Amino acid sequence: MTAFLLIWSPRKWPWPELPQLAEQVADSLASPPTNQVAAPLADSWGCGFSRSLLPGDRVFLHRVALEPKGLFASGWVTRAPYEVPDATRKRGFRLCVDFTYDWLVDAHHEVVISRDELRAHPFSVQTWDAQSSGNLIKPMVEGPLEKLWAARTGGRRAPPRP
Repeated sequence: MTAFLLIWSPRKWPWPELPQLAEQVADSLASPPTNQVAAPLADSWGCGFSRSLLPGDRVFLHRVALEPKGLFASGWVTRAPYEVPDATRKRGFRLCVDFTYDWLVDAHHEVVISRDELRAHPFSVQTWDAQSSGNLIKPMVEGPLEKLWAARTGGRRAPPRP
């Protein structure tokens, strides 16, 4: 499995609907009373210059710039990078990926794994404070990260089926 880091800076994008989105993700993960499988909540995100993300890859969202800093969401890529017109960019477009959440907390108030925890071994070999999204999480960090993430979130969820 390959994992990537997606960056959120509240200085650049306040994201006022995050609390409601976190509630929706929590509701979608709860067992539906009719024994039907709940559909995971989908979203799209800028991925910097990276075209390496592929459907089935793992993503973790990292809050930077303001406290609380750290990882607050995870999910699975469902669509490879695609170009979105953006007149504010020199290239005239930005790259985005589509993904589904398998965990999300309101990072205005809390994170799952704090930036201070990411400074410790074995996570310290990874560059966490990237300026843009789409950075590969190093393979030697990926396993321990998934293990800690599963312990904090109550287990690992499978990627969505195509």
